[in-house]
Amino acid sequence: MVEELVGAVVAAGAGGLVYLASAARVVKQYERGVVFRLGRLHGEVRRPGFNLIVPAVDRMRKVNLQIVTMPVPAQEGITRDNVTVRVDAVVYFKVVDPAAAVVNVEDYRFAVSQMAQTSLRSIIGKSELDDLLSNREKLNQGLELMIDSPAVEWGVTIDRVEIKDVSLPDTMKRSMARQAEADRERRARVINADAEYQASKKLSQAAQQMADTPSALQLRLLQTVMAVAAEKNSTLVLPIPVELLRFLERGHQESAHQEGTHQEGDRPAPAPADRPVDTTEQAIDELRRAVEQ
Repeated sequence: MVEELVGAVVAAGAGGLVYLASAARVVKQYERGVVFRLGRLHGEVRRPGFNLIVPAVDRMRKVNLQIVTMPVPAQEGITRDNVTVRVDAVVYFKVVDPAAAVVNVEDYRFAVSQMAQTSLRSIIGKSELDDLLSNREKLNQGLELMIDSPAVEWGVTIDRVEIKDVSLPDTMKRSMARQAEADRERRARVINADAEYQASKKLSQAAQQMADTPSALQLRLLQTVMAVAAEKNSTLVLPIPVELLRFLERGHQESAHQEGTHQEGDRPAPAPADRPVDTTEQAIDELRRAVEQ
C-alpha cells in the first residue's frame, strides 16, 4: 500500500515537472511575448522574465524590440533631369507594438523592406541628380516619412533612413569631371588675372617712384644682379644701361668741343662731312675698347 502511494506521488511529481517544463517560458529583456489561446490574442503582452502558459492551449510568440538595421538593395531609376542612377540605402527601425507586429502583418521585416525599396524608387524619380549628390538630408527625411506612414499600422516605427551611395554611369562621371576641371581652371584664371592686375598697379607706382629718382633704377639693377649671381649654375648677362651710354656721349662731346676751341685758330675749318657723326656708335666703340683693355 505504501509502495503504491509512493509510486503515485512520484508519478504526480514527474507529471507536474513535465507540465511545468512545457508551460514555462522565459522572455529576454529585449523581447516581448504575445500569447495566443486557441488562436485568439490572449491577455496583455508578456513582460521579460519567467512566464507560464497553458500547454497545448496557449502559444507564445516572442517579438524582438531591438533596432533592426536593414540594407535596402540598390534601386535603378531615372531622375527628374533624365539621368540613370543606382541608389542604395539603409533603414533603421524597431517594433513598438508587438501585438500589432504579429497580428496586423504577416512578416513585418519583409513588409518594411518592400516599402523601403518602393519609396526609394519614388524618391529617385522625384529628385534631380544634384539633390541626390548634395542634398541627402532632405531626401533622407522624405524617405523616412514615406516608409513610416504605413509602418505605423504594423506596430513598427522608422528610426532613420540613410542613402548610402549613388552610382552614376561612366559617361556622366567623365562629364562631371570635365565640368569640375573647367570650373577650377576658370577660377585659376580669374585669380591669376587679379594677381596680374594688382602687380601692375604696384609696378606702376614703383615706376613713378623710380622716375623721380633715376638712381633707384641702378640700385634695383644691382639687386637683380646680386640675386642672379647667388645661383652658381646661372649665366649672368649684365646689360649696359642707357644712362651710361648717354654719359659717355656727353663726355665725348665735351672733349671734342674743347679740342675744337684749341685748334680753331691753327687750322682752317674742316670741310662738311657727307653725313653726321653718330656719337652713340663712337661711345659704344670707346666702351668696347675700354672693356678689352
